[in-house]
Amino acid sequence: MSSSAHPHMRFETLAMRLRSSILLSVVFMLLVTALPARAGDVEVTLLLPVRARIDLTDRSTVTVAPFLVVSDEGEETAARRGIDVEREFERYMSRLIRRETRLKLIESGPVDYPSYDIRELSTDSDFWRYLGERTQADLIVSGSLDFDIQDRSGYRTEEYVSPYDGRTYYRQVLVEQTGFEYDIVMQVFDGVTGEQLYSDNFKDFKQFEGERADPLQGMFENLYALEDRIANIFAQKQVAATRVLITP
Repeated sequence: MSSSAHPHMRFETLAMRLRSSILLSVVFMLLVTALPARAGDVEVTLLLPVRARIDLTDRSTVTVAPFLVVSDEGEETAARRGIDVEREFERYMSRLIRRETRLKLIESGPVDYPSYDIRELSTDSDFWRYLGERTQADLIVSGSLDFDIQDRSGYRTEEYVSPYDGRTYYRQVLVEQTGFEYDIVMQVFDGVTGEQLYSDNFKDFKQFEGERADPLQGMFENLYALEDRIANIFAQKQVAATRVLITP
């Protein structure tokens, strides 16, 4: 700019340079903060939004039909310990839908399924349309449950130092553990057309110390681990994703 330039223009140019300098300084400070002590890769965790799997536009009501408990072994074991798998899961789903959505819950009442084969049921649009008409629900949630309680006790090799000669030895030690495995097939149907809108399989396994670990605790530990994925059927959720930034 020539010396004859207007003073106001020179002031604006100087201000722009100052703002650019400040911005570059801030960016540099942020980059330095993100860098590790030495050059290398930086691992960051991002929360990414995931859209709901089902479009709830023009849908305001939902019913949770009885889920089929398909594992005789798991059902008998849970019942022997005082756990009603289907009833506990229905309560859980009802609470989840009330908390995560604005859908109105409608009681399904007793349901007489034409088949107990989950694959046949999933294609029986006439039945789901009939159930939708009977309950007046826009959406019908159903599926199957397999909750297994497993004795995972066994022997483990561990080392110990003898108090007599100070030498290290190995011995077999019995470790009592109980495993809880939840396998859920979740299906959602249109209450008007009977069409299947969504289907997925959710699985989780948890292991606890002790042969008589509380099965109800194990069940809900499984469900809490799957909760964001189940809720994402009806509502937008955030999932954690790890990304690596490559630095010089």
